[in-house]
Amino acid sequence: MSADTVHPAVERADGLIELKRYEEAEALLGQRLAEDPDDIRAWTKLALCRVRAEQHEKALEATDRALALDPEDVGGLIMRAHALRGIGGTRWQESEGVLREAIRLAPEYWYSYALLADVVWRIRLVRQGQANGGTLTKQDMEAPMREAADLAMEALRLGPEELYAHEVARQIAELASNSTVADQLDHAILRLDPSHPYALARQTQKAANTPGVKAAEAATLYADALAAAPDSRTMQDGLDDASYRMLRGIRWLALLCLALTAAGLDVFVTEGETPRDLPVSLGQRLWFLVPMAAIWAVGALLRYRRLRAGIQINLRSVVRRRKWPRIVLAQAAWAMLCALLLAEIPWSERTVPQVLFWAGLVPTLATVWFDRKKKG
Repeated sequence: MSADTVHPAVERADGLIELKRYEEAEALLGQRLAEDPDDIRAWTKLALCRVRAEQHEKALEATDRALALDPEDVGGLIMRAHALRGIGGTRWQESEGVLREAIRLAPEYWYSYALLADVVWRIRLVRQGQANGGTLTKQDMEAPMREAADLAMEALRLGPEELYAHEVARQIAELASNSTVADQLDHAILRLDPSHPYALARQTQKAANTPGVKAAEAATLYADALAAAPDSRTMQDGLDDASYRMLRGIRWLALLCLALTAAGLDVFVTEGETPRDLPVSLGQRLWFLVPMAAIWAVGALLRYRRLRAGIQINLRSVVRRRKWPRIVLAQAAWAMLCALLLAEIPWSERTVPQVLFWAGLVPTLATVWFDRKKKG
């Protein structure tokens, strides 16, 4: 890379670009280039500004000016590759040759290898697809992915602490169906950037979806991930889904109360057994409330209090924001209402209690299998 001194105006423009204030950065660079049209660093920074602003044709013009000043400027070549890639159409494939020239000029610069790896597999697969009439087989992908993987490994060798090199290598490993390497690279990415949104999302989803992980445990995993990456939409969705899974379990508590009450009243008489006399006493009816309270205290209240504050807040939030959690709670409330009517009304015969039992059981039980994957 060129060791030329960078003008302060160019440095300020670079800061504005990082803040995504592209118009201000371009204006500042324009002033600098009006003063010194031979400032190659200003031209390459202008190209970067325009690439970030998705003005790729204009970015290409800026790289033309930079490379006219120095055809062997690696920074200008890399920005030209970015501009060509952004233009798309048939021109984006020219970026391969530009990057290979950058590697020839600076063979120890890791970024050229990483960017070439990110480009070359796409170019190869597009060409393969065009040659095969738009279809690609797993065998067709092997050579392009191997070539890209070799370039990515060279980028990692030259820049072992560089995040982008790891991201490219990880993407290639995933496309090559090498899940072990992809997983290892995710861990390396999180070592470099513990709040990396995509790596964090992938690893959290993997842990949360492991067989045997309960809804509360999954919610804790997603909550931890959100603490590190609070803007992650994927992690928020995961926490919402885990919260919904916890809410689904509430219906079983209501159905258990319904079943225990029906059993206590001998709502369904077994042949050969003497049923309980109806109506039952007031004391017995009040006693039915004791196991109900215990079931809800242990199965819901105690578990809720043990959850982290963030998960508790999200449980309440997901009920407000989503339809199916409200449906689940309504079903649990309906089943409990039927259980309380069974328990507290002094029934003298079993026909109406039987109707109440089935009314509380069937609508809830019928949707337990149906709404497992419902989220909205």
